Amino acid sequence: MLSTDLIPIFCIGETLEQREKGDMKNVIISQLEKGLKGLKIYKNLYIAYEPVWAIGTGKNATPEQAEEVHSLIRDWLKDNYSNDVAENIPILYGGSVKPENLISLLSKPNINGALIGGASLDAEKFMKMIKDAIKLTK
Repeated sequence: MLSTDLIPIFCIGETLEQREKGDMKNVIISQLEKGLKGLKIYKNLYIAYEPVWAIGTGKNATPEQAEEVHSLIRDWLKDNYSNDVAENIPILYGGSVKPENLISLLSKPNINGALIGGASLDAEKFMKMIKDAIKLTK
């Protein structure tokens, strides 16, 4: 897939039980190791942290929780690939992203974008999110 013009989004995330047991870090690293095993990553790949417990539930990771995982992912990329790969692979957050939490999530240094699910079905909310995201890039 990386040899074509397709840009995959590799989604990873833990269940609520795994997070509450303190196993989040091991789960995320295991998913990275298994999902990216043998791939030569240079570009054209996105990684999305999408905690299973936040998908379609209305619950979402706090910006601090999301940043913790995004930082873990970026460090793993640095350790297993290179600084260049770690700095240039976009890492997105997905999991009940909505207008009320988008800016606080995107303000974190390791969160490069968002996967927007249910909120994209409301055109007014979705347009607000797009406009807010654009303001952050200026």
